[in-house]
Amino acid sequence: MIRAIVGANWGDEGKGKITDMCADSSDIVVRFQGGANAGHTIINDKGRFALHQLPSGVFHEHITNVIANGVALNVASLKEEIKQLTDAGIKFNLLISDKAQVLMPHHVLMDVYEEERLGDKKFGSTKSGIAPFFADKYSKTGVQVWELYDEEFLLEKLKTMYEKVNIQFKYLYDKEPVDYMEVFDILKGYAEFIKPHVTDTSRFLRNAIKEGKNILLEGQLGSLKDTDHGIYPYVTSSSTLAGYSAVGAGIPPYEIKNITVITKAYSSAVGAGPFVTELFGDEADELRRRGGDKGEFGATTGRPRRVGYFDAVATRYGCEIQGATEVCMTCLDVLSYMDTLHICTGYEYDGKVYKDFLTTDKLYKSKPVYETLPGWKSDIRGIKSYDELPKEAKAYVEFIEKELGVKISMVSNGPKREEILYR
Repeated sequence: MIRAIVGANWGDEGKGKITDMCADSSDIVVRFQGGANAGHTIINDKGRFALHQLPSGVFHEHITNVIANGVALNVASLKEEIKQLTDAGIKFNLLISDKAQVLMPHHVLMDVYEEERLGDKKFGSTKSGIAPFFADKYSKTGVQVWELYDEEFLLEKLKTMYEKVNIQFKYLYDKEPVDYMEVFDILKGYAEFIKPHVTDTSRFLRNAIKEGKNILLEGQLGSLKDTDHGIYPYVTSSSTLAGYSAVGAGIPPYEIKNITVITKAYSSAVGAGPFVTELFGDEADELRRRGGDKGEFGATTGRPRRVGYFDAVATRYGCEIQGATEVCMTCLDVLSYMDTLHICTGYEYDGKVYKDFLTTDKLYKSKPVYETLPGWKSDIRGIKSYDELPKEAKAYVEFIEKELGVKISMVSNGPKREEILYR
């Protein structure tokens, strides 16, 4: 069986916890897209960890973890991540696709320089080099993992690559040129470090399917950050959709039977772009302080997340383009302090109310149309059964379920792996 776990919204929905939890019954966990530009926070009996590229199955020794061909492989970041786990005494199995693209040192520099150049018009990048990486990938000038092991070919490719890069650095950014020989030495170090893990992961996964293995496909970010279907241009540079997981992992699309879409019980986002239900001031500060397990701050950047009331319009859209077969709602416990709860069920734009998600320009000018429900005003952590929740909490979940049109099969009432209620 193959299950994809993906985000309904702007990312930061709590996918890491759910993937870690669902990994118990999996043989293989696969990261199929994105890079080190976002993270999944996982809390278990081994501690608190922020994973950026490693799949969330690394806490289970029986699992094979795969960094697939669709990932932007940042080897320098991966080294740090692996060290964090090994220092904590965690052993895991890892495979890296020989067709994954390697994030280069100039990609990060270019990301930083471009945001600096744009000034007030910047996109709110994590400055992890993702946009320049994908620009090189799709202009066919990037480096795949297998190319690291042909030194003569690699050296000639780098010489040509940095002729172009350094022209851009000098004349567009007024920055120092990059020495391609220094990059060559860095890449040789990368090649040596990852060599024990490199293989044809697509073939590995196709064979695993034939053997009837349970495979979990782990997405990064969420529907609204998808390049094609998100709040363009305030999106990531790869597809965040379950539909892309077949491409990013190198498996047949018809094998993906279950698509679990994650959404928070409220809204949160990092980065620029329209956010119809966003809160400000003291109201936002309070929700941000109470959110997540240590407040609403990005797992990669540490930036304060923007927060707001639950947006059923955006989340229904996110579920639809993901092809959700079920929904998991996280962080319900965070709302226990609220007297009343607001759910956005429509967007008021140009004198009309829309139930469908709009394009970026219209979202900026839209106002939320809210339904208001009473809060439950009691701590729901520690509750082990959905039926034991206060009636107001159940009413909130079930109202949202009706708006989404997809079954909410799991509700998280705390950050720990075991704090989950099944419906």
